[in-house]
Amino acid sequence: MNQGRISIFKKAPFIRLLAPLIVGVLLQWYLQFSLNFILLSFTCFIVAFAAFRFLPRAFKYKLKLVQGLPLSFIIVCLGLFITYAKDTRNDNYWFGNNYKEGDTLIVSINEPLQVKSSSYRTEAIVENIISNGSSQSYKGKVLLSFSKSDIASSLKYGDKILITKPLQRIRNLGNPAEFDYRQYSAFRQTYHTLWLEENDWMPLHQNDGNAFKSFIISARLKILSALKENIKSKDELAIAEALLVGYRDDLDIDIVQAYSSTGVVHIISISGLHLGIIYLFLAWLFNKIPGINKVKVVRLALLLGSLWIFSLVTGASPPVLRAAVMFSFIIIGEGLGRQSSIYNTLAASAFVLLCVDPFMLWDIGFQLSYLSITGIVMFQKPLYKLLYFDNKLFDKIWKLMSVSIAAQLLTFPLCLYYFHQFPLFFITTNIIVVPLTALILYLEIALVLTYPLHIVAFNIGRIVELLISLMNKLILLTSQLPFAIWNYIPATVISTVLLYGIILAACYWLMNKNKAAFKAALVFGSFFTVIMGYTKWATASQHKLIVYNIPKHEAIDIVKGNDYQFIGDEGLNTVTQNYYLKPARTAFRLSNNIDTLPAQSLLLLNKVLLVDSNLNLEPGKKKVDVDMIILSKNPQILIPQLDSVFNCRQYIFDASNSLWKIEQWKKDCERLHLPFHSVPEQGAFVKDL
Repeated sequence: MNQGRISIFKKAPFIRLLAPLIVGVLLQWYLQFSLNFILLSFTCFIVAFAAFRFLPRAFKYKLKLVQGLPLSFIIVCLGLFITYAKDTRNDNYWFGNNYKEGDTLIVSINEPLQVKSSSYRTEAIVENIISNGSSQSYKGKVLLSFSKSDIASSLKYGDKILITKPLQRIRNLGNPAEFDYRQYSAFRQTYHTLWLEENDWMPLHQNDGNAFKSFIISARLKILSALKENIKSKDELAIAEALLVGYRDDLDIDIVQAYSSTGVVHIISISGLHLGIIYLFLAWLFNKIPGINKVKVVRLALLLGSLWIFSLVTGASPPVLRAAVMFSFIIIGEGLGRQSSIYNTLAASAFVLLCVDPFMLWDIGFQLSYLSITGIVMFQKPLYKLLYFDNKLFDKIWKLMSVSIAAQLLTFPLCLYYFHQFPLFFITTNIIVVPLTALILYLEIALVLTYPLHIVAFNIGRIVELLISLMNKLILLTSQLPFAIWNYIPATVISTVLLYGIILAACYWLMNKNKAAFKAALVFGSFFTVIMGYTKWATASQHKLIVYNIPKHEAIDIVKGNDYQFIGDEGLNTVTQNYYLKPARTAFRLSNNIDTLPAQSLLLLNKVLLVDSNLNLEPGKKKVDVDMIILSKNPQILIPQLDSVFNCRQYIFDASNSLWKIEQWKKDCERLHLPFHSVPEQGAFVKDL
């Protein structure tokens, strides 16, 4: 086992560099070392590394086991330094270090507007802060949302605008187990956001957008225009746009949910799969062209050039550029000869990407891309060799199945952790959909290339529309089958690590018949079983009240064991439920919805009163004791009125109330010295009962 480990490090030395770089990135993000400490550590380890070379040979031999440590620590310090340098908060010219309420901002639109149901959304770059009549240049990113208007709809990349409204810090809603949007934005170096009405900003009629980026955006818009002109069906057009250029604004919610439930959501998120499809076609094409295959340099240049042209013309989104870098290293590695290790190539590409953007380490797409390719490299061939088919068709099907299973082996624990669901028919859908996607993608490229030839492009568009319609029907049908998806799967960091331990140890045992690996798999499995058993026992005894923070909505869960009772607005759409309610119900292992009560004033429990309509209150001889009163849906009632009737320990104001009314209630509570919790401001309210 030791020999195998030494062998893999010799064949893939970049793994030994990638690991300490990742350690450095993690340490800097979570511990935030100062620049002086990083530079001092850097210097000390470089001196130690250099001094080692001057030691006597005998002494070097005694220390041979640790001679690589100074280099590893140098790479750790490199990770610390890169993360520090890329963290915009450490930049003296970051606007967030100098902005104060009342300042005016000049910002530049950094991307085309995203059209939402009631707004436009975009990212902007801060260029100047105007304070006390003077203007100072700064930099940094901010997320802007515009109310829909003609003037807002005309904004384009590079346009400058003046903002007079105070910025807001990006914050989470505080719902249990919710997606950490604040941290997600922080990894993209964005810490502020703002909602703009028409009178909160004004255009400056200036545009200084980068010419190259403008070209990329223009090319993407022309591709979208070609697709819209030749694909008429709305749903099919939306999938075509997502497949070719990653444009997802037109996608139907139900279609996205169906793709997710069947395990093929990666089809509509342009990434490594799409670049892989293009790469396979180009490799086949260049092998067929006489002369090109014999000149490695020409073949290498054509492959790299074609991939990068496709990546840039289709929008140059971060996932596409990441996949382009990864495939570039793979192509270069293959071009260097058979001795090149695919593990070394993958590690080298990841090393370069993290040096450019260390925060990519937390990107789900980055993690899943490398895990899926590593899984295919490690497990596809052993899986494929398990079964042999004389029939060529069955052999091809089994080959596709082995690729899909191998990719899932290293990605599904992470998918459980992030998405808490697992599509049970992923093998079937991938076998059909991936080849179909390849055909559709090739036809879409042909449509764009023949766009000036309207008749040809029109006929290709009809074929694309027919194929996408077939694919959508297949996926929708599969998603509606019983047990299509295993949902609400609880997963923690510890359970995910143990699951990876089980998979890796079991696979190593099966492939190498190693008894130690078998024992390790049993140990990991035992710990996993104990943790799951304890969690299930703890769940059975839980009793909670959850008041969710869903803007402009009433949503309350009463939890007892695995059961929950929902009180609130009816008809919350699937997206709203998945985003706000599902994470909490998954984390608390809630599986049984006992009943959904209508939204009305009622006593939820013996000591909890919900008030979401007007009440006629008259003081009695003795106040009624209640633990909590939840005010919802702007009832026309004052806190002193409630206080005259109820002896309440805490008031809760949920997110369905107007902010001005909550402010009024807060002032009354403060004056009467009554405890309160404002859900829109303090996050969801969770209480053990």
